[in-house]
Amino acid sequence: MPSYEQLSALLDPGSTVLITVECQQGVVGPDAALPELAREARDSGALANVARLVSAAHASGVQVLHAVAERRPDGRGANRNARLFRAAERLPVQQLAGTAATRLAPPVEVAGQDLVVRRLHGLSPVQGTEVDALLRNLGCRTLVVTGVSANVAIPNTVFDAVNRGYTVVVPSDAIAGVPADYTPAMVRHTLALVATVATTDEVLACLRGTGRPTPAVRPA
Repeated sequence: MPSYEQLSALLDPGSTVLITVECQQGVVGPDAALPELAREARDSGALANVARLVSAAHASGVQVLHAVAERRPDGRGANRNARLFRAAERLPVQQLAGTAATRLAPPVEVAGQDLVVRRLHGLSPVQGTEVDALLRNLGCRTLVVTGVSANVAIPNTVFDAVNRGYTVVVPSDAIAGVPADYTPAMVRHTLALVATVATTDEVLACLRGTGRPTPAVRPA
């Protein structure tokens, strides 16, 4: 884990952006398309930690960007070139544009200054979207990546950001995937090779300038 000084140097509010990946009701909400993933995101405390980070970002002046995956009712523009996409077409909950499924899931709050980027295709909120241009216009140097899933979208986000020259920070307890033991393995053996890995409390301490982490309240 990085020291407080090392992490603080990366998390300058003027050049840091926090991205939430697919933290939408149809993915991590109570009536999500993938109940196992939604349950893990909530039971692990990851979604609550995303909300804590978003709140701290709002308070400290760090830009927040919410990445949402959605579909048109007619499916136009959506991928069908992988089993994941074809399976998603058959799920009982569809991430249809304009529906509740594509709204941010509580307790994550969206502020007026937040950016929301919606995509109709692909596995990553960065590749082929306006995210990269927005980050550059914001003067972003460090991208804090949170959300789901550690199986697919999170590693894609991290790799795409690193390939574009951004420094990435991953709060390891603010991402989730399935099964539960897959996330720490992904972090340790893959994400830690290309990103700075920290805890939510360590990131919060830097954003708040407290110099030390404040322990989280774990879900019952």
